[in-house]
Amino acid sequence: MSTVAIAVSGINASDNPAPGTGVARSLKEDPGLECRIAGLAYDALEPGVYLNWLFERSFMVPFPTASDDALMQRILYVQQQFGMDVVVPTLDSELPFYVRNAEKLEAAGIRALLPTEDQFRLRAKDHLQEVAAQAGIEAPAQRLVSSHQELIEAVQALGFPVMIKGALYKAYVAHTLDAAMNLFGRIAAEWGYPVIVQQRVDGDELNVIGLGDGEGGDAGLVAARKLSVTELGKIWTGVTIRHPQLEAAVRRFVEAFRWRGGFEMECIVRDDRIWLIEINPRFPAWVHFATGVGVNLPARLVRLALGYDTERTSDYPTGKLYVRYTMEQISDMQTFQNMITRGET
Repeated sequence: MSTVAIAVSGINASDNPAPGTGVARSLKEDPGLECRIAGLAYDALEPGVYLNWLFERSFMVPFPTASDDALMQRILYVQQQFGMDVVVPTLDSELPFYVRNAEKLEAAGIRALLPTEDQFRLRAKDHLQEVAAQAGIEAPAQRLVSSHQELIEAVQALGFPVMIKGALYKAYVAHTLDAAMNLFGRIAAEWGYPVIVQQRVDGDELNVIGLGDGEGGDAGLVAARKLSVTELGKIWTGVTIRHPQLEAAVRRFVEAFRWRGGFEMECIVRDDRIWLIEINPRFPAWVHFATGVGVNLPARLVRLALGYDTERTSDYPTGKLYVRYTMEQISDMQTFQNMITRGET
């Protein structure tokens, strides 16, 4: 395989890290993959812009709320300036654009391995029951609410504590009606209706990262237990585990829905019961953990996107510890000025 030009989005690595830097690290560390990587940024101060040991160049792109034409024009500009054999979008908010325009991108010579529109819709929290049933596991009871009266009825039916969640983002625990009301208002103001009120399930938080080939098979899975998280719920430390029942459930999900691309399944496990809490239709921010224990899913995704076969093993050691840390990067002010004035480094 000749040198591959790859564009990776989600290069914000702040207290709410996106997956892009982990994806880029994984691609750079694959000994059989010669690649050049461009970072796609939404803000001039996204840390990935300044990590020139990961990204050869960085480009500003319009927010996903912009028109498809505006974003497509910018993507084609990046391809013209840098080259782009493969694009790896890593943010939920931008995936609809790439899914809708997959054929246009491929016609321009840009490959991707993305979920279909139907698959992407499965990540909405109101589809959890359907997905859990196909995977042969459980999902917490929940209600969709759009008013204070519906909220009161939901918490009375489910009992405290409950989780108050946005349909796409944010999740908080509420132990009282006053707290539930406050969180309901906050989420509705930020993300709109409906708001999800979900039964709180206690147990071990186990997450599985994987890659579906779109034909019902997987190209690797890694399971980890969360040991500590940030205030925003992002994993800070974790440990690799093996859980045969959970892995079998994930494979049933991949087979049933013929999942295409990267994903993460977040579950609560207690004794022999498994509850599905959330599905993410892309790699999570801890994707490099899987690479570090021997399962380089981003590199496998690139190979599949280009039409090559790839390694599909899920062999990794248990008991490997993941510790996230902060790091300072010193850069020249010219880089920031270039991003502000020219939209690229």
